[in-house]
Amino acid sequence: MQRIFPLCRKSMALGFCTILLLTLTGCAVGPDFVRPDPPGIDRYVPEGQTLVIAPVDGQAQHFAQDVEVVANWWQLFQSAKLDALVQEAIDHNQSLQAAQASLQRSQENLRAGYGIFYPQVDLAAGLSRQRFSAARFGSPASSIFNLLTMSTTVSYALDVFGGQRRAVESLGAQRDFQRYTVLAAYLTLTGNVVNTVVARAGYAAQIAATRQLIEIQQEQIAITATQVQAGIAAYASIVDLKAKLAALQATLAPLEQKHSQAEHLLSTLTGHAPGERTLAPVDLDEITLPADLPLSLPSKLVRQRPDILAAEATVHENSANIGVATAELLPSFTLSGTYGQNTRNLADVFMSSGNFWSVGANIVAPLFHGGTSWLHRKAAIAAYQQSLANYKQTALDALAQVADILLALEHDAEALRSFAQQLDLTQESVHLAQTNYQAGLVDYSYVLSSKSQFFQAKLTYLQVQAQRLQDTAALFIALGGGWWNDGEQEESSLKPEAFASFR
Repeated sequence: MQRIFPLCRKSMALGFCTILLLTLTGCAVGPDFVRPDPPGIDRYVPEGQTLVIAPVDGQAQHFAQDVEVVANWWQLFQSAKLDALVQEAIDHNQSLQAAQASLQRSQENLRAGYGIFYPQVDLAAGLSRQRFSAARFGSPASSIFNLLTMSTTVSYALDVFGGQRRAVESLGAQRDFQRYTVLAAYLTLTGNVVNTVVARAGYAAQIAATRQLIEIQQEQIAITATQVQAGIAAYASIVDLKAKLAALQATLAPLEQKHSQAEHLLSTLTGHAPGERTLAPVDLDEITLPADLPLSLPSKLVRQRPDILAAEATVHENSANIGVATAELLPSFTLSGTYGQNTRNLADVFMSSGNFWSVGANIVAPLFHGGTSWLHRKAAIAAYQQSLANYKQTALDALAQVADILLALEHDAEALRSFAQQLDLTQESVHLAQTNYQAGLVDYSYVLSSKSQFFQAKLTYLQVQAQRLQDTAALFIALGGGWWNDGEQEESSLKPEAFASFR
């Protein structure tokens, strides 16, 4: 008998060491995540199709191949008012702050997940007063006593098959997803501010041109009315001019509505209520068209756009979840130990007579759960396949978005060049009409008609000019916004570590 207990202790120690060795050196079940391969192409448009941006009014844009976007890309528009609004939005936008809080939550969940790798220690204490009857032992005596119990329990779950490691890996992928969600929110916010500022400036310029058109039309009506009274013009001419005036006035209200909506949106983007303040105007001419446009390779794009990286993080999460589901099919091991003290008097709490302890190891192996665990694994595999397909589609959509914007910039330049020529010709027509009027060759209504054509051409030119600025901003956004750069500007408002982690 004296030999049996040492042998048992040796066997338990050997078993413990074996399990511990498996935990430390064992491989985690499930697939190891591998980043999807980047696209094997080096262009956004089909081969043979060249991208050439025609210069307009001395403003030329050029694509710089394989050049990355700077972090504060909006500063390339060289507008101090625009820069101030973007910075204000970064500092006060509520949606961005909510995304940052969500990232911090996922970061804390990840930290909490690491706790599973440490022993779990619990302290328990209890105090009771009991009456013990000895009648069951044939004695009429009974006693009343107090019982104080204190114990400490230590348990440790051995991650033999890596299920817990895969669970923490999944939490890490969730943290990465939230990280890229914050970056996507940041990119969307800055892009929306730039687009809204440009739209607001464009609407203001169109409103001014429309009002000038209305004044010209009203002046033409007054002159024609005088001619009708003199009998040298038909009354139908006044009716026709009034119809054109009504049509012009009808276009003014929608423009003013869009301008107001842009102001309201700009206020909310910068964290203010629409009626809280009046925004300073930004003229369209104050916004400079960036000349040098970056164009990173498609293989780099998928490693830079936050939406693609967020989709990749989801693939990683679902890959880890396959390992979690696989581990549910396998046995789990737990080591535990308890040490405590029972005493009737508080003064005897440290007496050895009331000590108790236990040490043990548990193993739980699933035998039959109605196929639940196996089906959970199949569902995890399906979720992984779904997320992988979503990732590939997100990458394709991103490539298509860049291609669309590149062609849009080319077409914007072509359209703007045509409208610029039209604007120059109508302006020359106004000059000639004024010269002829001063020479007595034409009446003043001819001058007004030339001015009307000029402002009509200017309206179209302003629309295309604003669209070109917005498409330029869209290119910076589509290429990822440059968040991965630390910013070479003197005052960089975005540092990747500001959103990447909370240490």
